Amino acid sequence: MTEAPAGPLQGLKIVDISTVVAGPFAAGLLGDYGADVVKVEMPGAGDSLRALAPHKGGAPLWWKVTNRNKKGVTLDLRQAEGRQLFGKLIAGADVLVENFRPGTLDRWGITRAWLHGISPHLTILRVSGFGQDGPYRDRPGFARIFESMSGFTQICGEEDGRPLHLGYPISDAIAGLFGALGVLAALHDLVRHRERRGQEIDCSATEAMLRTLEFLAIEYDQLGVVRTRSGNRSQYAAPGNVYRTQDGKWASIAASTQSIFVRLCRALALDALIEDERFATNPARVKNFRALDDIIGGAIARLSLDELRRTFAEHEVGFSPIYDIADVFDDPQIAARDAIVRVPDAELGSVRMQGVVPRFSETPGRVHHAGPTIGQHNDEVYGALGLSATEIAGLRARKVI
Repeated sequence: MTEAPAGPLQGLKIVDISTVVAGPFAAGLLGDYGADVVKVEMPGAGDSLRALAPHKGGAPLWWKVTNRNKKGVTLDLRQAEGRQLFGKLIAGADVLVENFRPGTLDRWGITRAWLHGISPHLTILRVSGFGQDGPYRDRPGFARIFESMSGFTQICGEEDGRPLHLGYPISDAIAGLFGALGVLAALHDLVRHRERRGQEIDCSATEAMLRTLEFLAIEYDQLGVVRTRSGNRSQYAAPGNVYRTQDGKWASIAASTQSIFVRLCRALALDALIEDERFATNPARVKNFRALDDIIGGAIARLSLDELRRTFAEHEVGFSPIYDIADVFDDPQIAARDAIVRVPDAELGSVRMQGVVPRFSETPGRVHHAGPTIGQHNDEVYGALGLSATEIAGLRARKVI
C-alpha cells in the first residue's frame, strides 16, 4: 500500500488523465499539497513523457518528478469496458484533469454531461494549447509554439541575434500553475455554493504565457512599443545584467530600486554615480544603460567572484553567481531549507528532486514517492473500487488495463 497523502488538500480526490507536462504538472502540484491523485495512462507505452530524456537504465527521470505522489493505473478510455471502469473512478473523484485536444473525450463518449451525470460536483480542468474554442482549437500544441505565439520568445535572446527559446518548456509549467490555481478557485466556489454543478475550467497554455508577461500588452496599447530582445540586460531597471568577474566567473546583479542602486555604487566604490544626473533615477539609468553597464562591468571585472560575493553581502546588494545544477545542490541555503529531498522510487531505490513549494505552517505537504511505473497501482486502485483479482486479470488480458 502507498503512504497516505499529507497536506492542506488531504482528502481531495483527483483523476489525472492528462499527458506530458502541463496537465500532469497541475495535478502534481495538487498532489504535493496532499490531494490523492490517480494517474491514468493508456496500456502499453503509457504517457509520452516517459519517452522524453533524460533516462537512467530505461527509467524516465523527468516522469518521476512530474508524476510524483500519484498512484499509477492503466486504462484504455476508448473501449466500452474502459469507459465503464473510468465512470467508477470518476464517481469517487472531486477533480478531473485532462489535456486531450478539444473534442477528443466527447468523441469517446466522455462528455461533460456524462461526467456530471456520474459526479455532479466534479471540477473538470481542461488544459490545451489554445483553448476549447476559437480557430486554433484543433491545432496540435507544444511549449515552443505557446512561447512564440505569446510574445515571450521574441523578447529572449541577444539584442542583435535571433529569438531564443529557453532550455526548458517553461510555458507548460506556467499553464500547469494556472490550471492548479483554477482548480482551487473552482473548489472554493463549490464550498460556498454546493447547489451548483462542478465547473469546467478552460486553461489555454498560450493565454497563460501571455498573462505572465504582464506589461507587454499595456505597453503596446498605450505607447505603441513592440518590445524585443536585450540579451541579459533588464529592460525596465538598471543596472541589471550578467557581469564577468576577474576570475572568469559570471554574476547576475539586480538593482531595481533606488536604495539598492546606492548600495551597489558604494560597494563598488562608485559613489560619484549616485549624484550623476545620467543615473539619478531608474528611468534615467535605463535611458543611459550602455554607459552605466560599462562602468559597472569595469568595476566588477577587477574583483574575483569571492570578493564580489563578500562586498555585496556586506552592502546588501542583490546578487547571485550563475549556478548550474551542481551548484544548486551545494548551496547552503538550499541545504538548510531541504529544497532538494530524497524520495523512494520503485525502479531506482531512491532519487533526489525538488521539495514542495510553498510551505504550509500547519499542514505541510510532502513528496512521498517518485512517479509510478506503468500500472503500478492497478490492483490497489481497482481493488478498492470493488473489482476482484479475477476481474482485474480479465481486464488486463483484454488490454482494457
